[in-house]
Amino acid sequence: MEENVGDTDSQVRVVLGALSGIVALVLLGQSLNLVSGLLTLPAVASPVLGLVAIALLGTAYTRECPVCAAAGVDTTE
Repeated sequence: MEENVGDTDSQVRVVLGALSGIVALVLLGQSLNLVSGLLTLPAVASPVLGLVAIALLGTAYTRECPVCAAAGVDTTE
């Protein structure tokens, strides 16, 4: 796969990935204080945001995004 993520796009992905990771960790801390067996929004949102953070940071690092490639989007300058 060839690069399809430009400099600005990569920087935005790093910022959004870092913010998603921080929010995921905060929600994880909140969900650990709940009674076991309860499935609440923080308990569900934390792993989802964690995966989003990993995907954004990974695509920013490799500069390759399979979703953009499938959509035919190329943000390289």
